[in-house]
Amino acid sequence: MMGATSMTFTRPVRLLTSTLAVALTCAAATFAAPAFAQAVIVAPMAPPPPRVEVVPAPRAGYVWDQGRWRWEQGRYVWVGGHWRPVRAGYHWVPGHWVQRGPNWRWIEGHWA
Repeated sequence: MMGATSMTFTRPVRLLTSTLAVALTCAAATFAAPAFAQAVIVAPMAPPPPRVEVVPAPRAGYVWDQGRWRWEQGRYVWVGGHWRPVRAGYHWVPGHWVQRGPNWRWIEGHWA
């Protein structure tokens, strides 16, 4: 009888331990997500042509991030270009829209 009680008791402990391990793993994965993780932005129509921007004179230690169309509340809104601090050993890849089926998806700019 003692063996049956001990087995009955260890099953809930094992289940609790397994559940806790899964919860901790999920929490660790959430906090270990890359810094560049962004919300996926999908628009149902192509963005308008880019606006012509006057790029300022080069600025030491910075790279120009061109203006872009942002999808906001069911329409495109223009966001002007700006300077980004240079990361040594990397080059800036500007954000851009790509067509995926009938929709358009924003690929965030990043250092490569």
